[in-house]
Amino acid sequence: MPLIIPEQIPAYKLLKDYVFIIGQKRAIMQDIRPLEVLIVNLMPIKIQTENQILSLIGNSPLQVNITLLATQSYKGTNTPQSHLDRFYTKFSDIVGKNFDGAIVTGAPIEHLAFEEVKYWQELKEVMNYLRKHCTSTMYLCWGAMAGLYHFHHIDKIALSHKLFGVFKHRATADDVLLSGLNDTIKIPHSRHSGIDEKKVRALSKQGTLKILLEGKKSGISIIKDHKDIFILGHPEYSKETLDNEYKRDKAKGLSISKPKKYYDKNGTPQMTWRSDASVIFANWLNFNVYQATPFKF
Repeated sequence: MPLIIPEQIPAYKLLKDYVFIIGQKRAIMQDIRPLEVLIVNLMPIKIQTENQILSLIGNSPLQVNITLLATQSYKGTNTPQSHLDRFYTKFSDIVGKNFDGAIVTGAPIEHLAFEEVKYWQELKEVMNYLRKHCTSTMYLCWGAMAGLYHFHHIDKIALSHKLFGVFKHRATADDVLLSGLNDTIKIPHSRHSGIDEKKVRALSKQGTLKILLEGKKSGISIIKDHKDIFILGHPEYSKETLDNEYKRDKAKGLSISKPKKYYDKNGTPQMTWRSDASVIFANWLNFNVYQATPFKF
């Protein structure tokens, strides 16, 4: 929960951009309510992705009310229809509603041009809607590529080899999203595509985008604009996810290398990114959503 201290104390000015604090006057007037967060789940196995994201959101002391959204224009077959009918809503049902925050997941469709994706037109409508009716949206992996392409015309670029494993990153700018993280930040990646980094750097120089995190192997990995966060990796992944993906592709007979910096000497998956992921998600909820939301419900 937020730390409540007088605005006049020196620590308030020092900590207000890095620690979850509010002034005494605001605390007295504050109307405590759950945050409304929309999860646009584009992954085929939706239950697994729900578990991953909700476990990170659940680390925050804030109350969060979740709405799950699946596409109308395309229906996958990897999640029971009974689960979708019970727990998911569709875009037409949320029109007219505001959200404090939203998360758009990745999807295993990097081989397709964005315009070839069956639900691309619908996703564009959703992204446009969130720009006006959501305080901040976090886009993950392919979702981040889609958001950067739609809003900033940044193309995705096919990689010569799949970027697969857990990679080290360093902050390239000061930002509240990175507050409390160590100098080295680990994030899993599992993708065949990158982005046009020259275009990203050009827009960064113009002030349109802000590059937050880069890795020697993974390249630019977290970007923000005036409103939203774009994460090209999978901080939400659970301990076994990369291992499951590797075994799945091997079983299909695909040419795939083991995920890097992931297994120990005995071949056992090691989770080395959980604390970093927890801090990033908590910072997003605290600073980009809770303290910025203009919506009253």
